Amino acid sequence: EVQLVESGGGLVQAGGSLRLSCAASGFTFDNYAIGWFRQAPGKEREGVSCINNRDGLTSYVGSVTGRFTISSDYAKHTVYLQMNSLRPEDTAVYYCHANILSRQFWGQGTQVTVSP
Repeated sequence: EVQLVESGGGLVQAGGSLRLSCAASGFTFDNYAIGWFRQAPGKEREGVSCINNRDGLTSYVGSVTGRFTISSDYAKHTVYLQMNSLRPEDTAVYYCHANILSRQFWGQGTQVTVSP
């Protein structure tokens, strides 16, 4: 059974940092890309960052480039999202996502709140 479990969210002041974790199980971690999405109240879910565990290539949405860093720990089957210089507009529920054999899998989400 594929499972994605997020952790690490919380309340932080603008300019602060958080590190989100996505613990993955039930599939061959090294073979798939894992992404982070976020959804703010009243807004559509948007892709934030993705890492391809086959080759380590990463991508970011423009609004987080230079502030967020995605990485994988292959021994722990965990993907991290290091978020620095946080802004109030980064406030959202952050979700971990994987597309495994054309099926979409999501974690339960973790709340990130950035106060001004």
